[in-house]
Amino acid sequence: MEIRLENITKIFVQKDKTEVIAVNSLNIVIPSGKLIGLLGPSGCGKSTTLYMIAGLLNPNGGRIFFGEDDVTDTAPEDRGIGLVFQNYALYPHMTVRQNIMFPLENIKVPKPEAMMMAQEMADLVGIGELMDRKPKELSGGQQQRVAIARALVKKPRVLLLDEPLSNLDARLRLQTREEIRRIQRETGITTVFVTHDQEEAMSISDEMVLMDFGKKRQMGEPQDIYDFPENLFAAKFLGTPPINIFDGEIKNKKIMFNGKIIGTTKGENQKIIIGIRPEGFVLDAKGTVELTVDLVETIGRDTSLIIIDPTKENGTFRVIIDSKHRIKPGDVLKVSVKSKKMFIFNTESGDLIA
Repeated sequence: MEIRLENITKIFVQKDKTEVIAVNSLNIVIPSGKLIGLLGPSGCGKSTTLYMIAGLLNPNGGRIFFGEDDVTDTAPEDRGIGLVFQNYALYPHMTVRQNIMFPLENIKVPKPEAMMMAQEMADLVGIGELMDRKPKELSGGQQQRVAIARALVKKPRVLLLDEPLSNLDARLRLQTREEIRRIQRETGITTVFVTHDQEEAMSISDEMVLMDFGKKRQMGEPQDIYDFPENLFAAKFLGTPPINIFDGEIKNKKIMFNGKIIGTTKGENQKIIIGIRPEGFVLDAKGTVELTVDLVETIGRDTSLIIIDPTKENGTFRVIIDSKHRIKPGDVLKVSVKSKKMFIFNTESGDLIA
């Protein structure tokens, strides 16, 4: 089921009557059968967007389509959605079986059929043997699976997940996100997954929508957004360690960093912002840039270098190199920069300069 958002806007009115634009003329097409991550910092509008898709919030403008059906004014229960909240929202007095069956009882599915459907969904999410337990007898990961099974049992057209892993510890987060990816692939259901965690979004999403201040900043496959950011926000938001940011300039088609040439461009002479991924620096005896090492962190396969930033007083930045190089604090390194790991941005708009 394709989901299409056309110029969706949501405005909240505060107690003092001021207006806050939570989502601003958002246009997104979510392909049928794909898992799409809505990613961005707190307050960027991602959960608000999810709730408008669900019908729990009404947009102030724009239209929402499921396939060819305009569902903008359709009640949540009539949209054919399954919704999983951050806090699971399980009924504590009910067993796992009863929690999963609850949506079926609301639409008067005969009990024998409902029990069979509930068992089928429980088996799918890996909790088939826990049907007689109460939520308090389950781990956080098991409770999350109950919530997913309950959302799927009605065979919805769309599955919506709002920060579904935020209450789990690190190990369970990893395990559960792999399960969500498996379940989505097995069911083929169009899924929208809200998170502020870039690693989560990048690991399981077919495509990501990167949002900021209620606007779409970039949409695409996770690796494409990392490799080809369209703006400074996208470049800075994705990446661990984060991208290194420097002031620079274009001078006679040359990219200048701290007075040294580190690349070429077709751009006009201007001040620019230079972004270089930590893995973008290459040890090179003929390199034009000299960097002084402040600290060395050995992290196994790679070595992380904390470098004294020659462009900022008391500033440092991070460089990732192969661990075969034996570097010590105080070493002065000659480096060049990989062109595919360097991006230049307009100082005012933050847009990528071609």
